Order: sequence, then structure tokens, then C-alpha cells
Amino acid sequence: MWDIVARPLHASIIGSKWVFDVKLHPNGSLGRFKTRVVAQGFKQEFEIDYEETFAPVAKMQTVKTLFVVAALRGWCLKKLDVKNAFLHGDLKKTIYMECPPGYLGGDKSKVCLLHRFFYGLKHTTRAWFEKFQDTILLAGFTHSDNDPSLFVQRIDRGITILLIYVDDMLISGYNVGRIQELTATLHATFHLKELGDVSYFLGLEVQLGEAFGRFGSNRIEIMYTGFPSSIKSQTEL
Repeated sequence: MWDIVARPLHASIIGSKWVFDVKLHPNGSLGRFKTRVVAQGFKQEFEIDYEETFAPVAKMQTVKTLFVVAALRGWCLKKLDVKNAFLHGDLKKTIYMECPPGYLGGDKSKVCLLHRFFYGLKHTTRAWFEKFQDTILLAGFTHSDNDPSLFVQRIDRGITILLIYVDDMLISGYNVGRIQELTATLHATFHLKELGDVSYFLGLEVQLGEAFGRFGSNRIEIMYTGFPSSIKSQTEL
């Protein structure tokens, strides 16, 4: 993650801080407590510490279209989460960071020399997406011209579709074996958490019909949980 080194005399050094968060379940109940160290990226200087920062995310209409296609064709629809996704990007520039508060007893003569991308850096999201894109393209996928977060592979064994939104993924397709192979390929590069059949994605609560994932047309019920309960609506596909 980093090495502790002597403070350089003529280098830009960004700050760091602790961030505490509470993760909730889709129904609003308490999930778990989280804490992490983040870099204070607002101190980074353009064209010195970073360049491009933009990273694409899946469009909501693409997500809904994937649900429709999976339902009509009887495809399985799996969800995966990448653990510590932003730490996977390849760091190409030297970045120094102040030691987290309380670390090393507050010794100001030492700083952290980062070896990997870190939460809070301005270009972390872009670097993560580029790393993921390189990996999935190498696996034989191509990205959609209409949505760069949608990747498709067409082979004799059928079509496999992968949609990514930051660190959340949906994988769907006709061939379950191919989906398992793809998951294993991603496991070899990233730390994944397999969440099984999708039940919640981007504020959408998804309920799959009993026959979902088998041959033939199936039903998906979607509840828009990202809005106040007074304006929730339900859609059947």
C-alpha cells in the first residue's frame, strides 16, 4: 500500500484523514460500520499529480434494458462486488501522503510513499476503470458504442454480457458455465464478492420469478427504492 519514508524537501505532499461510515441494508436496517484512511485529493495539482479524472458509469436505461433482455431470453442475472476496487489502479506518478492522524505518534518527519491508488485521489476512479477495462477486453469482450460500461462477448457458446457501475457488476448470459469461467478470470485479478442472483442494484429492488434463469420468458419485478416511499412505483417486465 505504502512505504514510510523521510519527508522529501521539494515535493508535493497531500494530506490524509480517517473517514467513518455506516453501511445499511436495502431495507434501511443497520449493516455494518466501516472506517478507512483517505487521501485529501483536493491538494493535488493538475498536470503534476494527475491529468484526466473522468470515468464512465452505466446508464440507468442500459441497466433496465439488460433486465428486460435477461427476462425475455431466460438468462441468469448475477451480481458481483469488487472489494477495494479503487486500490487496483496502476499508479504512474510518485505521490507522497501525510501519515494518517495518530499514525507513528504524529511524527512529522515521515510521510507515506504510495505504491497503489488510494481513496480520495482525484484520478482514482478513472484508474480503476482503465484497469478493469484492460482486464475484461483481454478476456475477449468488447465494449458497447452506446455505453462504455457495457461489455459483450459473442462466441459459439452464446452471448455473455457484463455491466459495471463503479465497483458493482451485473453478469448475464445464456451459458452459465461461461459466466462461471468469467467470474474465475476476474477473481484472478480482483478481489470479488459473489452476491448471487441480483436482488438490489442502483436503488432498484429486483425480485426474480421462480423460473428465472431457465429457458423461456420469465418475470422480473422492480421496486424503485431509491426514492421516498410516498413515490415508489412498481414495474413488471
